[in-house]
Amino acid sequence: MPSAATPLSPTQMLADMTQTTLAAMGQAGVPIPATVAPTQAMLAAFAATTAALQKDPHALLKQTLNYHQQQLALYANMLERAMGREVAPVITPSKEDRRFAHESWQLPFFDLLKQSYLLASQHVTETVANAQGMNAQQKMQAEFYTRLYVDLFSPSNILLTNPEALSTAMATQGESLLNGMKNMLEDLQQGKISMVDKKPFVVGETLAVTPGQVVLRNRICEVIQYTPTTEKVHKTPLVICPPWINRFYVLDLQPQNSLVKYLVDQGFQVFMVSWKNPDASYRDVGFEDYIKEGFVPAVNCANAICGTEQANVVGYCIGGTMVFAALAALQSKFGSAAKSPIKSATFLTTLSDFANAGELKVFTDDAQVAALEVKMQRDGVLDGKEMASTFSLLRANDLVWNFVVSNYLLGKQPMPFDILVWNDDSTRMPAAMHSWYLRKLYVENALAKPNAVTLLGEKIDLSKLEYPMYMLSALNDHITPWESCFAPYAKMASASKRMAVTKAGHVAGVVSPPTPAGKPIKRSFWVGEINKGQSNPQDWLKGAAETPDSWWPDYATWLSGQSEEQVAAPKAQGNKAYKPLCAAPGVYVKE
Repeated sequence: MPSAATPLSPTQMLADMTQTTLAAMGQAGVPIPATVAPTQAMLAAFAATTAALQKDPHALLKQTLNYHQQQLALYANMLERAMGREVAPVITPSKEDRRFAHESWQLPFFDLLKQSYLLASQHVTETVANAQGMNAQQKMQAEFYTRLYVDLFSPSNILLTNPEALSTAMATQGESLLNGMKNMLEDLQQGKISMVDKKPFVVGETLAVTPGQVVLRNRICEVIQYTPTTEKVHKTPLVICPPWINRFYVLDLQPQNSLVKYLVDQGFQVFMVSWKNPDASYRDVGFEDYIKEGFVPAVNCANAICGTEQANVVGYCIGGTMVFAALAALQSKFGSAAKSPIKSATFLTTLSDFANAGELKVFTDDAQVAALEVKMQRDGVLDGKEMASTFSLLRANDLVWNFVVSNYLLGKQPMPFDILVWNDDSTRMPAAMHSWYLRKLYVENALAKPNAVTLLGEKIDLSKLEYPMYMLSALNDHITPWESCFAPYAKMASASKRMAVTKAGHVAGVVSPPTPAGKPIKRSFWVGEINKGQSNPQDWLKGAAETPDSWWPDYATWLSGQSEEQVAAPKAQGNKAYKPLCAAPGVYVKE
């Protein structure tokens, strides 16, 4: 430790600040994943930030003077307000920032506190963002840890500086504080913040209730065939491949917001892959095993049951990335897309090029992946809570501090919400598969490089994909940015590429059912074909048609065009080779 007379370097100050932040989050009951623990990569990012700022002291001085001028303007503003004059605020929260929505934040003292915090956080984040001379990874990491710091010290997170919490405590004669303490103790015992009231939701009873039968089960997955609800169905089956880091039922929540039910009601024969929740014995199961023993058998099963040679497929997030790889391998293996067992492909918020892979890149530099590999080799799997905590920290204000304030400072009980129930129902991942995924895709970006990856004995080149394709992305997706989804997709060889972009995020953009009749439509999406040579996502967006309400009907229309004629709906699921094993949602989803 340096002596009292020895000033800390800026790098050490930033490192200490971050360690303090993470320690405080841990004390608040926030589980901190291993990937976020202070590492050499984090220290290197802060060192690079310090060096960059020191190289341009004039810019730093200008930013600092501007900040002080804003603070002086704020104090002058408050003096005028004290004299009874109407004044406009110096700074206001963004539309997405709900921390200061309560009317009590307009009271003079708390308004001063709020604006002072917003000015300070803006100054700190902009100073780091404007630092020049860092590589992209270091800058992203520095901005992420800085954002964690400023989010942590928001006055809304502290009882004595949160006017809503104080007024609630007075109105309830302290009962809200007692309830908050009880909630915190319960959360500390379970090792995570309670985000949702799970009691109304039970998988197979209130969630994942679309009728069907499990018609295939192996060590990797179950395959569900859903029961038709129409007299006639499209002969071509639709096989859905969800991500394996969560349960499949995000696509089959409740009947009113189930994409599965919607597609079944449109006359499609829908099959769902439900992944096994692996334990340590699966440590050597790899990415290719998920294709060979999961995706390919599911497609073969659907074709065999429906009496077809080709199936339409859907891939969501990581599941979609795997579908991209499998499509390329099958196209190469069979000589062309037309001869493969796949007729068309749909991708929901899916990356195929990880050069700009969103904020998850913060945790996927070589050093952090190596540290995670050591842990996974010891445990055999990556615990689902680890990944869930990482995703929560990417949106800390919404998925961490919002619940800290609500549960502990206001003493409220979490609300029932089906998407958050699903979000909290995480699964494990085999060490070999997750290591391959992180290294080959995030670190090396190998899938975007022609012939850099071999799967099913075939060299992979996604640019040669010929299948008709539909891509759904979301403007506010922080995990798979829509521009990063668009760019490689637009360059693929297929002559039929349709794109839809919603205004929501990674999950809400997908789980977006049509608005019920009689209710106001509050959303829209952009949709259109991607023409040959069109590579700029913003140019495409300007020319795309903005369409009100849900993207689901547009997709159903497109999918109908990729399907064979309609035939009489089957009276039962499965066949002699694929006999029904149990009712949907199956066994694996409940493990």
